[in-house]
Amino acid sequence: MTNYGILTFKSAEGPRAGICVGDKVADAAKATGQASDASVQGILDDWKAAQGRLSAAADKIASGSVPTLAMSSLHFLAPVHWPVTIYCAGANYSDHVARMAAKQGIKPDANPKEAGLKPWHFIKPSRNAIGHNEEISVVAGSLDWEIELAAVIGILARNVSVADALNYVAGYTVANDVSARDLGRRNGMADTSPFKWDWIGQKCFDGSCPMGPAIIPASQVGDPMKLKLQLFVNDQLKQDSNTSMMIFNIADQIAHLSTRNTLHPGDVICTGTPCGVGAEEGTFLKAGDVMRVEIEKVGVLINRVKSTTSN
Repeated sequence: MTNYGILTFKSAEGPRAGICVGDKVADAAKATGQASDASVQGILDDWKAAQGRLSAAADKIASGSVPTLAMSSLHFLAPVHWPVTIYCAGANYSDHVARMAAKQGIKPDANPKEAGLKPWHFIKPSRNAIGHNEEISVVAGSLDWEIELAAVIGILARNVSVADALNYVAGYTVANDVSARDLGRRNGMADTSPFKWDWIGQKCFDGSCPMGPAIIPASQVGDPMKLKLQLFVNDQLKQDSNTSMMIFNIADQIAHLSTRNTLHPGDVICTGTPCGVGAEEGTFLKAGDVMRVEIEKVGVLINRVKSTTSN
């Protein structure tokens, strides 16, 4: 069986789903003969049946029997264009929590999972998602990076168990939860006020959720809790960790979220970031910086910071 990924690229016909094998990409609908495979959302809506079609098409791509494009020639969009909902886990890596507590001079909270608490998430607008090699504008003086493994839902999930939760994942992709740290607090509000925090300002701006280049099927990734993660800024290593450092694992997160909302095919769950973010050292992104985000077995996502813009 040929390994493959699914992605979305810009074409003369508009956004199209592609099947990638190595450095070659075929138009998904043309390769499978299924019209609904023209979009990644269409593929995910039929995920159980689509896997057989995609696998057969991947074999054709590998054998050279279908027309292909070079990966290097594509304008990538977010793999799901657009995600139904983007859920983002906060404070979910033990090394990151410890480093941020040290930065603030406070004692780290007890492990929330061991204390019987539940995962904590916020939501980003789906159209904040951009693709591999697309550019991000500087919207704040403290623009920060956050490498995250993203799980893409492929089967409707409601009140699922932790034991079954990973069965609802179609695949995984690389994400970068870009954050505007200095827009996270509202001016004129006391630090003790419960209304001090501005999650939209900090997390929900255009281009704040790069992801891709492709979704790699869960069957090809294996155990998602044993993956190496690395993020580089201008080739300087900033984050270097492993998904095993998560406090709440991916199954925990899916099971919990499914008690709050029905999870739909096309939903993306960004599962938290490890230590090494800019906020820990007070070092942030500037125009021209290039972020390279790498996750073992999943892919390499690159995005450049382009220019200053008003906020």
